[in-house]
Amino acid sequence: MPSIFTRIIRGELPSYQVAEDEAHLAFLDVNPNSRGHTLCVPKQEVDKLTDLDAEAYEALMRFSRKVALGIEAAIPCKRVGLTVIGLEVPHVHVHLIPLNSMADATFGKKEKLTESEFEETAAAIRRQIG
Repeated sequence: MPSIFTRIIRGELPSYQVAEDEAHLAFLDVNPNSRGHTLCVPKQEVDKLTDLDAEAYEALMRFSRKVALGIEAAIPCKRVGLTVIGLEVPHVHVHLIPLNSMADATFGKKEKLTESEFEETAAAIRRQIG
């Protein structure tokens, strides 16, 4: 059974996309720690970060950096944190989280956004990425 991220990549489920290349997709987390919390995923369904070969790992990190720079330019924050946890979805994903406090990085604090706030946030990040 395909992961929820594979279903998003295939267009079977909606998402607030912020960036895409031939091998990766970035979209807003719908249960964000803070506004602008974005997930970067390889289009190939791979369970764990360590299952990626070196080339795919480095490509995911380059893509994630590009997205993080866009988030940093679009969302007021002290920095963009990066974490790879991956227990909730068996498809490797990088969390890029705009941080203003350590609470933003704990996954215990969640922010509720309206559909229009998600759309505005995704558009602001896309504009910065180009």
